[in-house]
Amino acid sequence: MLKKSLALLRQEAAETGTNTLKRSLGGFSLITIGIGVIIGAGLFSLTGIAAANNAGPAVTLSFLVAAVGCAFSALCYAEFASMVPVAGSAYTYSYATMGELFAWIIGWDLILEYSVGAATVAISWSQYLVRVLEKFNLHIPPQLVMSPFETAKLADGTLVSGVVNVPAMLIVLAITAIIIRGTSGSAWFNGLVVTLKVAVVLVFIALGWQYIAPANYQPYIPQNTGTFGEFGLSGILRGAGVVFFVFIGFDIVATMAQETKNPQKNMPIGIIGSLVVCTVLFVLFGHVLTGVANYTEFKDSAAPVAIAIEKTPYGWLSSAIIIAILIGYTSVILVDLMGQSRVFFSMSKDGLLPKIFAEIHPIFRTPHKSNLLLGAFISLFAGFVPITVVGEMTSIGTLLAFVMVCLGILIMRKKEPDAPRGFRTPWVPVVPVLGILTCLLMMVSLPLDTWLRLFVWLAIGLAIYYGYGKKHSKLWQAQQAQ
Repeated sequence: MLKKSLALLRQEAAETGTNTLKRSLGGFSLITIGIGVIIGAGLFSLTGIAAANNAGPAVTLSFLVAAVGCAFSALCYAEFASMVPVAGSAYTYSYATMGELFAWIIGWDLILEYSVGAATVAISWSQYLVRVLEKFNLHIPPQLVMSPFETAKLADGTLVSGVVNVPAMLIVLAITAIIIRGTSGSAWFNGLVVTLKVAVVLVFIALGWQYIAPANYQPYIPQNTGTFGEFGLSGILRGAGVVFFVFIGFDIVATMAQETKNPQKNMPIGIIGSLVVCTVLFVLFGHVLTGVANYTEFKDSAAPVAIAIEKTPYGWLSSAIIIAILIGYTSVILVDLMGQSRVFFSMSKDGLLPKIFAEIHPIFRTPHKSNLLLGAFISLFAGFVPITVVGEMTSIGTLLAFVMVCLGILIMRKKEPDAPRGFRTPWVPVVPVLGILTCLLMMVSLPLDTWLRLFVWLAIGLAIYYGYGKKHSKLWQAQQAQ
């Protein structure tokens, strides 16, 4: 089986020159990138859903359980990122441990996750933008905020069909332009966005804390209804499965390794730091949310924060929350697009995808052609495909990547025990094994159509690998030349 050696990966990481990525990110920038994608709109909607349907006020415990599950994988990611500081994240790690075919499967899977994620978020961003503009009595024609396959009923009862979702396309293209300018500019923009988002979360916690009604915490763990997952201890676990998706994002930090200064030190700081910061914020957020309003009031509501704010004298904050959700979506799109282009960059450098995806801009030192092609494709997807077809941002691919990374640590500790590591995952093999079991458990709980989508996409990917990738693989060509 074709595998990349650690020596070759380190040689790639040490490359300099015009056709390499610019190292401009420090530990703090990496933490803000991680927080940027983790604190998305999910925090403002899934917290209430998990509280109302599964855990009650104990949604705070659900956040802790989910964080522990993520931490197992984060510790494994941190070791790999310090050993193999190359763009591509789980794709690169799989190449070194399980071979080219497994690396292709993971890389192809990550491409799907980032694409669907960015398009879905762009469509939702468009819907929230319409809400914000309506508050200022500004209206976009409904035909220009829907795909051709969607219809909407106007106030006078008229039924109109969509033409194209213009805001969704524009936000993808605008963020693509920011990314092409360079990661230091992208990191600056992302840092500003993260500051605004965290500020809104902190303001909600600070203002809401004064209006917590202790009675809303009784009982803290509501009695189970007799159905698994509906309150009680099983409800806390099911709630953890729901809010787990809010945490996803720290793994994208690992795709930035080749653009990081002193990656052996800064990658673990970025990965683990972003997870720790978000866990603290999420637990406090859940505590205030279920203290200000009773968890039963969040039933069937995608905007629990608005319900909670109505219980306080700060009704004006609802507009700020919607703006925060818009900002949250913006930074998620940015990090998704950055992560995807970096995976393409790594796969192209290995010969598995055409060379165009690895071409670097002479001034900005970013994979600009890859960014342009992906940005155009995803903007068309966001503009012309309805959100029901794009589907919810599922994390089955991310969980599969987590499993591969945890498995990779077990393999590397056995095969390369003396390789230099800037960070070592503690309590091996316990941490990687628990990471694998946690992720597999969450994958099994996902619906059947999610698995079918994954299998269809992987089948297309394998056809491309055997039709193009394997023949053009630099590793395979080097082996044939020997």
